[in-house]
Amino acid sequence: MKQLISKPSSIPLITLSLLLSPYAANAATPQIDLARMGTVGVAGSFAGFNLFDPSKNITFDPSSSTLLLRANDGSLSPIAATNQGGSIQAACSLDGKLYVGGLFSNIAGVSVQNIASYDPGARSFNALGGQNAGVDGAVSSLYCDASSHTLWVGGKFRSPVPLDAAAVLQYGGAVARYTPANNSWSPPPFVGLTGSSSQVFSITPNIASSSLLFGGSFLTQFGSNISLAQNISNPNVPQSSGATPFSTSLVPVPLAGAEIVGSPSSQTSGYSNATNILCPAGADGPGNSWRTLDGSRSVITVRTFRFITASGVRLGNTFVDGRGAKTFSLTAIPDNDVITLTYVDPATGKNATCTDACPLAHDSSVPYQDFLFPNSRTITGFQVTITGWYGASAGLHILQLLSSGAFASAIGSDNGDSCYAPGASQVQQTGSWRTVNAYTDIAGTTQNVLIATFPVGTAPANAPSLTYHPYVSASGNYNVYLYVPGCQNLQDCGKRTTVKVTVMPGANLPAATTTVSQQVDDDTKQLVYSGPIYPSTPSYTSTVVLSLADSPAGNGADGQFDMVADGIQFLLTSPIAGNSTSTNGNGTLTGGTVGFGLYEWPLNAAAVNATSVLPNTTITPLDGLATSFYSALGPSASTDSTSSIRAIAPYADNQIIFAGQFNLAGVGASNVAAYANGNIIKVGGSGLNGVVNAMASTADHKTIYIGGAFTGSADGTQSGYRGLVRYDVASSAWSAVGGGVDGVVSDVSIANNQLNVAGNFTHIYANPSDNIGTPAAGFASFDLSSLSWVVDGGFLVGSMTLAVAGDGNSTAQYIAGNVASSSQYGASGWAILENGDEGQAIVRPSGVRLGANTPSSNPAKAKRHSTGSNMRLSAVAPHSGLASKRQAVGSSTSLPADTASLAPAVLAGAYWTNSSTSNQVVILGGNFSVPSSPTGAGIALYDAGSKQLKPLKGNQVNGVVRSLLVSGNTLVVGGDFTVTGVSGQGLALYDLQHEQWLSYPDQPLQASGGTVTVRSISTSSSVPNSIIVAGTFASAGSVSCEAICAWDDSSKQWQALGNGVRGQIASVDYAGSNQDLMVVGGALTLADGTSANVAMYSLKNSTWTALGAVPGTVTAVTVNNFNESSIFAAGRTSDGVPFLAHWDGNTWGMQNSGWTGNTVIHQLKLVPLQDPHTSNSILENDRMLLISGAINSNTQGSMSSTLYDGQTFYPYLVASSSDGSPGSVSSFFNSYSTFSFNRRKFLATGIVILVSIAIATGIVFLLLLLGILWTLCTRREAGLAHPNPEDDDDESSFRHHRPSSLLEHINAATRTTILGGAGLAGAGAAAAHRKGDASEDTHADPDMWARAETPSDVMGGTGMMSEGEPGDVNRPTHARYSFAGGAEGELPVAAGQEIMVLDDRDESWWYVRDPTSGREGVVPASYLY
Repeated sequence: MKQLISKPSSIPLITLSLLLSPYAANAATPQIDLARMGTVGVAGSFAGFNLFDPSKNITFDPSSSTLLLRANDGSLSPIAATNQGGSIQAACSLDGKLYVGGLFSNIAGVSVQNIASYDPGARSFNALGGQNAGVDGAVSSLYCDASSHTLWVGGKFRSPVPLDAAAVLQYGGAVARYTPANNSWSPPPFVGLTGSSSQVFSITPNIASSSLLFGGSFLTQFGSNISLAQNISNPNVPQSSGATPFSTSLVPVPLAGAEIVGSPSSQTSGYSNATNILCPAGADGPGNSWRTLDGSRSVITVRTFRFITASGVRLGNTFVDGRGAKTFSLTAIPDNDVITLTYVDPATGKNATCTDACPLAHDSSVPYQDFLFPNSRTITGFQVTITGWYGASAGLHILQLLSSGAFASAIGSDNGDSCYAPGASQVQQTGSWRTVNAYTDIAGTTQNVLIATFPVGTAPANAPSLTYHPYVSASGNYNVYLYVPGCQNLQDCGKRTTVKVTVMPGANLPAATTTVSQQVDDDTKQLVYSGPIYPSTPSYTSTVVLSLADSPAGNGADGQFDMVADGIQFLLTSPIAGNSTSTNGNGTLTGGTVGFGLYEWPLNAAAVNATSVLPNTTITPLDGLATSFYSALGPSASTDSTSSIRAIAPYADNQIIFAGQFNLAGVGASNVAAYANGNIIKVGGSGLNGVVNAMASTADHKTIYIGGAFTGSADGTQSGYRGLVRYDVASSAWSAVGGGVDGVVSDVSIANNQLNVAGNFTHIYANPSDNIGTPAAGFASFDLSSLSWVVDGGFLVGSMTLAVAGDGNSTAQYIAGNVASSSQYGASGWAILENGDEGQAIVRPSGVRLGANTPSSNPAKAKRHSTGSNMRLSAVAPHSGLASKRQAVGSSTSLPADTASLAPAVLAGAYWTNSSTSNQVVILGGNFSVPSSPTGAGIALYDAGSKQLKPLKGNQVNGVVRSLLVSGNTLVVGGDFTVTGVSGQGLALYDLQHEQWLSYPDQPLQASGGTVTVRSISTSSSVPNSIIVAGTFASAGSVSCEAICAWDDSSKQWQALGNGVRGQIASVDYAGSNQDLMVVGGALTLADGTSANVAMYSLKNSTWTALGAVPGTVTAVTVNNFNESSIFAAGRTSDGVPFLAHWDGNTWGMQNSGWTGNTVIHQLKLVPLQDPHTSNSILENDRMLLISGAINSNTQGSMSSTLYDGQTFYPYLVASSSDGSPGSVSSFFNSYSTFSFNRRKFLATGIVILVSIAIATGIVFLLLLLGILWTLCTRREAGLAHPNPEDDDDESSFRHHRPSSLLEHINAATRTTILGGAGLAGAGAAAAHRKGDASEDTHADPDMWARAETPSDVMGGTGMMSEGEPGDVNRPTHARYSFAGGAEGELPVAAGQEIMVLDDRDESWWYVRDPTSGREGVVPASYLY
């Protein structure tokens, strides 16, 4: 069955809710034009995030297993999940498809059986072999053979499903093959692998890929020097087309001592006794058959009054007088449930199932039919209810209960004759044994056992013993179990000891001996052997001896030991088919060796049967490891369910590293060893001190990476590995992989020169000595070149089981496991976003991570902040956590309380260009530590060029940074913190160029009985040299200026703003043509007592005005493109309900956000779009409102950022914390302080050139004439004003000489004529921006084809400026003097400011760019140095 997975298996809340809310239902997320904003960063409290995509939005269920795709950049995308309780354990890629295996019945809604294929192109899953097909047990390993286009499957299973009984017999278990070309299964050429709990954990090709190495927990056997009977079976068992192929191996349970009642029975002589049909002595007829009363339903009840393990029933119909049973059902006693039965339909030979009306053939050529249980079950009896009949009445000729193989009881009288057996199972005793009746918990049943009591110290040879000779009707592979009665029942726990159980498999195969403890409280069934059994003829019996252990455990009681004997059971696992063994040509097998855990299969070898005795001619060099391993494990190898080989890594011809769970005491190796030159060799000393789950080799096979549950070497001489270790083959030496992980590694793989690690862990460590790790829950990648952990990529929280590479044509990788949360991008509190090739937002890898930090003594606790910001603020944050009280609508008390925040959290960001390197530096502030520094915290500098993260030099902040502002080379820091050596709290200045804290006059901010918190630091072009600080404080120095104050850098004094306000400010933005109106939001009251949670301050006339009455405290405000009649505010009402409101110049309009009470909005920001939306009265069509914070909705779910176009909300970003809970976004911060919303449509470069030439040709002479006249006039005026030419160095003179080159005249004229504007920057551009028609983007068109404005742009962008080309374009320089730049095209600069020279061909005027704002224009050349 095929099912596309474009939809998740369970529809998440966010998808359903979109249909009922103002949020867009499955609409494409609008694309922000990030390039027009410069470098755009996102900051907050998160460990990972998704850029919202409705097609990829799924929920995670940690109880299921989720498959994810890991792209080349490390980002994660979920693919599908299994059913609850399912697990994915193995995967490989073949011919463009991924095959996954494990233990699951459903994946992505497709019914499968433990294995499936995934087509990445079609995004669909399929069952293998047909609808709801697969294998009947767990899949542990997969190998995709590209040369033969075949999938090899290993695990703990018998065969593919569904199959009929005859086809099942072709599979020996643990291995199967699948051929994608015809969607079919086939057994391996060696049939399968068997043994105690046989399981294949690993399938690995050898160095030459000429053979496959199977590792696991299973047995292999090679030839012996005796003639071996083939397919030994009792010939007395009659044949029937209604029998299963292995019916001869299922010995009928003796029922002679059972109570058998048929009701109502016929009164006809010879047909009334139901016991006649148990083992009929003759043909169908009187004395050998049973009938019911004519026309009556009937029931046959069989009670044995003891526990019996059975696998089915055998029924043979009667045909006398046309009578017979037609339909029936079977009920188990004492469970009283109707059993579903499987049988072979004699008419078709196909398997079938039935429950209530099972059909019984009425064909004399079918003497009986076998009806098998789904699984062997323990019962005390059964009922056959006959519901339909042929002729006058129903009847039966045969009724037998089939065992699960063979059995024998320690009580001789319980071993009755089985049907067709030459004799009953026998038991022989030595020493004194007594019969004891044991208690059972089922009424009406008894259990007799034997107990031998003898003195402690008795030699095993002189102690009592018991030998079982169970009747075994046919050779086969059996699990042999010893029943041990519980000592609590028999009240002899103190006397119990250990016994030795010896199983004789027959055919001169070596005896298998196991030591079993009888010191068990409750009844126990102990596996003592698993493998082939060949009964001896003509008795068809096997032999099992129970005796005292060679070294009995325990001290006994009163000087006595008790040895107890109950029963022995042979459970058939697979029959041995006809010619199941091979000979060396004379009918004999040679060798006589047993192997464990490894089998090598040459891909070109002839077919054999590995479940039986293999001819010694098939032994390969590496099969020698299996026999050596078996010998090193000792006699318990055949029944040991814990020892196994789980991973194999070849490193040379016939030389391998093998690992898993084992202890080879004789070799001195634990859990990992090597095999070379016919010997097991210790590696790295004595191995590892814990289980190994996986290994991965480099391409040259010289280095092997090992993962598991270990911490060091087995001999204790080496430590610090923590689940991961590197092994160098040449030196046989261990070395750590970073510092390892803090849990168990389940899988490792190598792809793209990275080691991918999956497991159950929560942190990774950089060094073995580290005690503090970096969060990484379940998956991590280690770079094999830099030998360090990869920090970029996706993020998840879970316990992972799988990490594999894709096929050779892809760099993708797949991981799987129990996922609680997953994000496409992993980021510790911040990331840089940029436009991708198709305009979509993508994350630029940073290569660094921040660490967690919990300040020990900071003025305010580290909390999740609430921030508001605008396009020219780096970051702002609200309150310091003062108590929140209920308030009337529109009144102010305090800001809402913060919610808890998980560090690392970045609460503010800013940009600075380092003049010494010309690299852009991202400055981060918040609650975090810097991993590269033992003390660095709160502020970090990230150099985008070198991808290095470092703390500030000098003393570190003690507390939380909430706002940043860069002014030249000065960093202004705000928050709730202190810095040693800097007076006051909440505010500090840092010299970025000289890397030191700056001192300013001792006029610190002060709080009234609380903590100073600065949430906003900003500047306005209308008040040069002033910095406006807002937040929670009462005064600044001696100036009373509650919540907001201005620092005049010229006078070095604080200044109050008008009459001031009272309360707390969370957010600040600006409006007006020259930013002369300041809008603030928070919990405020004006000086006259007016409640004003949003207020406006005029920087011209120093007056405060309340902007209407918003319904509660405000945490974020923003102004739409300086328009005082379009303002947005967000916050919470007095009842704690979040709101979003829009001010239209007269009133506030509430926007239908649908947010719930726990929503906190940190920032509102207007952003430009790549494509317009439908215009409305709230927002122009070229922009949207970006809302960020911790956003929740009853209909929408959780998100961290959403876009709003005035009518509809579009989820944009969903963040997650390190524990998988929802994260939050504090702000988006960008490097351009101003940018254009209007996306202009530019002519192509070629057209611009032609138009420019035409215009230039028409006006060139006019320009020349005007230029000459202008030059003459200005020289005359200059001569009058400045008789001395050397004094002609003032600003006006330079402006009159600008520009001197003809090309600059053409540029200016062309710009004015074609575009009607001032170009890219300068005061004219700023004015246009304030009017809603801002300057153009300077970064979106590097080849200048789409956005050419002037001929100089075209030629500069296309390399056509060969003559007079500016030298060293884009070189940094500095302003010697301040230049006001009031005329069109001029760029205002401040003394000491760094700017970039773009064109220096004119000797008087240079064309430059301000790197902090992105503005461009001309300045006097003499003003620069």
